[in-house]
This record gives sequence, C-alpha cells and structure tokens, in this order.
Amino acid sequence: MLDAYRLGGSLYVPVTHRDVLSIANGLKWPELRSVIFCTEDAVAPSALESGLANLRDCLDAMEPRPSLLRFVRVRNPEILDWLLALPGIDKLDGFVLPKFDLSNADRYLEPLIDDAAHLYMPTLETRDVFEPARMIALRDHLLERGYRERILALRIGGNDLLSLLGIRRPRDRTIYRTPLGQTIAQLVTCFKPYGFQLTAPVFEHIDHPEILHEELSDDIAHGLCGKTAIHPSQLPLIEASFRVAPNDLEAARRILEESEQAVFKFGGSMCELATHSTWARHILDRTALDS
Repeated sequence: MLDAYRLGGSLYVPVTHRDVLSIANGLKWPELRSVIFCTEDAVAPSALESGLANLRDCLDAMEPRPSLLRFVRVRNPEILDWLLALPGIDKLDGFVLPKFDLSNADRYLEPLIDDAAHLYMPTLETRDVFEPARMIALRDHLLERGYRERILALRIGGNDLLSLLGIRRPRDRTIYRTPLGQTIAQLVTCFKPYGFQLTAPVFEHIDHPEILHEELSDDIAHGLCGKTAIHPSQLPLIEASFRVAPNDLEAARRILEESEQAVFKFGGSMCELATHSTWARHILDRTALDS
C-alpha cells in the first residue's frame, strides 16, 4: 500500500481554478508531491456546476504523473458517485471524504470496499471528534468492516473543528496552543496504534512562516505524516520539515543493526532496541521515499 508520508505538503486547489489541468500534469509547481482538487468548502454553491465541468474536462486531458499524487475532495457521497462514473477517473489516486463520521462512513465506503484503483482520506472535522468514545466507535467500525486497507490517512480538519468552537486560529501561535492541541493528541492515540496514519491541519496565515515552522515541529512530534498547504509558498518549509534528519537516520540504522546490546548511547541519547525498533524501521521507510 502507498505510504502516507509520500503526501508531503498537500496543496488544496479549487476545481474552479483556471490552472487545474497544468497543475495536475505537473507543468505548474512541478515539485509538488500531492494535490487535492476541492469541490467542497473552496467552491461556492453557485460555482459548483462549472467547477465540476472543469474537473471533468481535466480528467479527459490528464496525463500520467507518477511523482504527483492526485486526489479530489468530494462535496458529498453523491458527487463521489458522479465522479466514479466519469471516463478517466482511474487517473486519480483517490478521494478526500469531508465531514466523515459514523453517520456517513458506510455511505461513503461500503460501495468502495472492492475499489482497488483508489485510496481514501476521510476528514475528521465534525462534533464527534471532540468525543473520544465516538472516535473509538468510528475506529472500531472501520476495522470491523475492513475499510482500513483502503484508507491512506485520516485528515484532521482543523479549521472546521475550530469553527465548531466559534474560534479562529490566532496569528501568533500554533494550533497546539489552542483547544485543538489536546484533540489532536487524542486522535493520535486513538488511531495510530491501530494502523491509521493522520495528516496535520492547514496553517492559514501565509505571512507567518516562523509560526508554521514551529507548528511543523509539533506535527512531527505527534507522529503526523503530512500537512495541508493553502499556498505554494508554504510547500518548501513543509517538505524540509518532514525530511528525515541525518542524526535520526544514523540512529535508526544503528538500532536496527545492533544485535549485542539491548541499550546503548548514541548522539547523547539512549537507544533501546525493544522500544525504538519500530521507530527506526519507520525512519528508514521514510528515507526511502525521499531518495
């Protein structure tokens, strides 16, 4: 299965954007690793019909681009049904499923359980996210129904969650210094031990790269595997932050190569085979993606 760390910085692009095709074919922003064409919040209801027509035309002319992961964020299950019937839909890598919770999980995923051509990224952004019991129930449902194998990652919808609280992210602090800090930690401990990856929320203040840099450090510390970008200027910083540090790579190699010592010192830190081997294998897998 595709590793979610390949997402890197995922750029959101409305389907009404005039350059949808050139972005999809890698002519514009050729270093982009993943793009999500949006039919939901970034598109006004009055512009939806023309946006979907733009996307349909784009699929007709879309060329192979192995280095770029291409997704569409659908507006609702009906739009997903419409998209899946279009010629050329196999050119997409998958779909982002908004406002995802127990109320619509089966409507989205049950018809797709045998769809080997696409991967799915449900977005956690409803009131249920604030109730740990509801998230546990959702996790168990996804596992019991066999949906996890088709889920590349779960996306954390930071702005929608803040909106439910009547809050807009302050310009001078990371999302971890808002009420969502605890929420993100709970999502990580609920889903990651069961094989789900999670991506980090958007940082909406384009002119504060120093705060974005600080937030990326916390994203990585929480084990998140990529971050939504709302502007191309954010991409270099996101990509650099998710690149494996040389010291981490060397530590991982030594942990996996060590056979005599259960615990040893490297780089001023304790390395313990029993507890750090999973991390070390993960680091080597991420490094292979960057090579």
